[in-house]
Amino acid sequence: MTGSATPQDLARRTSAAVDAAVGAGRDLGLTVTDATVLHDLFSVVVHLAPSPVVARIPVVLPSAPDPAALSHRQQDELDVAQWLAEQGTPVIPPSPLVPREPVQRDGFSITFWTHLAEDSGKEPDYVANSESVAALHAALRAYPGKLSFLSAAEPSFVTEGLTLLEQQPVLVTREDLERARREWRVLEPLVRSRAVFEEAFPGVEVQPVHGDSPPANIFHGVDGDLYSDFEMITLGPVEWDLASLGPELEAAYDRGARRAGLRPLRGDVLRFVNALGSLRAITVLTLVPQLPVLEEYMKPAIDQWRTMPFAGGLAG
Repeated sequence: MTGSATPQDLARRTSAAVDAAVGAGRDLGLTVTDATVLHDLFSVVVHLAPSPVVARIPVVLPSAPDPAALSHRQQDELDVAQWLAEQGTPVIPPSPLVPREPVQRDGFSITFWTHLAEDSGKEPDYVANSESVAALHAALRAYPGKLSFLSAAEPSFVTEGLTLLEQQPVLVTREDLERARREWRVLEPLVRSRAVFEEAFPGVEVQPVHGDSPPANIFHGVDGDLYSDFEMITLGPVEWDLASLGPELEAAYDRGARRAGLRPLRGDVLRFVNALGSLRAITVLTLVPQLPVLEEYMKPAIDQWRTMPFAGGLAG
């Protein structure tokens, strides 16, 4: 679509992010002679070789990003990952070679992590991964830090995104957008207020949860699997971490929950988080100009949303 980033634009953005990470790493005393990009989608992830350090640089962000909010979210991620590592939970920890805080450089906000060797031949087992998420939830229950309620749902991004999509009718139909707006009027109060959520779902505790589909964010290291990418760490129901994954993976989680002494997933909360996740998928389309491939990535989720009950069955 008009205004979308070209392959050349994307390459320049990646190069600029790598240059910022290399410069920031060197300023912090790291030896960097052979920076290697490991991943490049919403963030550029680069190994600052030969130092055993990986830099992660978010590059696909809302059109008017809040640098302070991004830095705060990154600090939460660093703090949670460090605390989990200290408790013996298998996670990718922040790098001990630099201060544990985001670094601002050239318009980017950068975090630094321990480089670990990956078992590149191991295929993801999402059933096993989902079962293991219950152990992560059990560990996170004791996290002593302060986190915001359902910040991973990014309610301001959803509100602004639905407005922006009015100007981009090629991405969703007018009928889709009207339904999404009506659903958001039902769901937004439950996202904005913990008290409203708890009134709607009595008996459902909130706790620290990963925030960004942890079964898909398990790193297969040569020495074992590690939880990773806590960028969206938040307070919420455990169901948030299983949103839109389907009955097989939900059942796998419940097996792990029984073993960990946690409650099983609740169907009404799953319907809520699935509906909310679908609205976020729709508003992610506003990022297509920055990352054109997102249009194809989001299409299956939006097609599925059209078949789902309105607002997860919370209203007619």
